Amino acid sequence: MLKLNEIKIILEATLLTSREPLSIHALKKIFDDDLGADTVRKILDELRQDWAGRGVELANVAGGWRFQSRVEYQKYLDRLEPEKPPRYSRATLETLAIIAYRQPVTRGDIEEIRGVTVSTQIIKSLEERGWIDAIGHREVPGRPALYATTKVFLDDLGLRSLDELPSLEESDKQIKLA
Repeated sequence: MLKLNEIKIILEATLLTSREPLSIHALKKIFDDDLGADTVRKILDELRQDWAGRGVELANVAGGWRFQSRVEYQKYLDRLEPEKPPRYSRATLETLAIIAYRQPVTRGDIEEIRGVTVSTQIIKSLEERGWIDAIGHREVPGRPALYATTKVFLDDLGLRSLDELPSLEESDKQIKLA
């Protein structure tokens, strides 16, 4: 049986080398499910404390646990590898916001809210990014696809759930201040 400190080191190494967030269930597999979920959670909380105040933090996002740089240091990291984030049109961002706040929605719902036609390219670009997915079909004539955001969307925003999105009122205030 591994000692608690060894388990902590194994979890740390696993999370530092993983490209994607790992769930408690996935982390338990490392130990052949010999550890309970509560034990893994307790060790992850200890690891989070161990890394407090450093440039990297252990975060719990929708997809699971991952190490990530702290937001306040991102501008320095960007200087090493200036990455041009994809530019999205206002129409694409409006479509994403409608899906995030009103999901599940059909393309028709989005068009009704926006007051204009939603191009196929907008939906396609959001699906290719992994931010939205068709989760079913509305049981009406034509059976339109129902769209919702994905775990990738939440992970990319550093959120655990949609409940952590800013309220629409907060967003309106921020837009007016800008």
